[in-house]
Amino acid sequence: MPDRYDLFTDLHFDRPADHVLRITLDAPGLNAVNPAMHRQLADVWTVIDRDRDVRVAVLQGAGRAFSAGGSFDLVGSMIDDYATRTAVLREARDLVFNVINCSKPIVSAIHGPAVGAGLVAALLADVSVAARTARIIDGHTRLGVAAGDHAAICWPLLCGMAKAKYYLLTCEALTGEEAERIGLVSLCVDDDVVHDRALEVATTLAAGAQAAIRYTKQTLNNWYRAQSGIFDASLAYEFYGFGGPDVVEGVASHTEKRPPRFSGPTAE
Repeated sequence: MPDRYDLFTDLHFDRPADHVLRITLDAPGLNAVNPAMHRQLADVWTVIDRDRDVRVAVLQGAGRAFSAGGSFDLVGSMIDDYATRTAVLREARDLVFNVINCSKPIVSAIHGPAVGAGLVAALLADVSVAARTARIIDGHTRLGVAAGDHAAICWPLLCGMAKAKYYLLTCEALTGEEAERIGLVSLCVDDDVVHDRALEVATTLAAGAQAAIRYTKQTLNNWYRAQSGIFDASLAYEFYGFGGPDVVEGVASHTEKRPPRFSGPTAE
């Protein structure tokens, strides 16, 4: 691989087809996003944007999952340290806008659990291909923080306000089949062909009229850019929550595998 990707040591790269770069999340805990991977997942899109050999990027997870979301190391450091929380907030903002502003089309292949920071890139991808039994979960309120990240700007546009509110408030899981039915993902396919189908879409795009495809993406993503004020507010509320008591209980309930008992200042 070119030297430009050497710094992204927590992401895996290969070139499965002409002008197609594939990024694979491959980490312990069902590809949980640790602090280093979070930074790299935010920054890699600007490098891809400047790589003249890449016309399309594919994002996928290794093994049994796309990504289980932020690692407990990442979440714990955000709870404990204001400086870390501030840095991760910046990375979360960069992740969303770098995906949106990358001129190259991005195709995601979603299988197994898809949660948290990995889900951000998966759903903001220009074409999202989900396995039929994928489990898509926005787990913010279950963790004890507001649903920030990408959710406030793209879920209402993709699947409508009623469905967005239901799934973001309850953290109920969606299968790939249900996600396609409500419009949250582009395509749903059988589990055993999800990566092949994503690559097929990518190679089709790589063979297309590049200026036309990129300017179409640029124009359509103005829908997301127009919601930047909503996005900033959602991030502020989310990261405010990382300094409160509910997220501590949320993490504890996850590690102890029990229902949470929230008792924050606004809980009744």
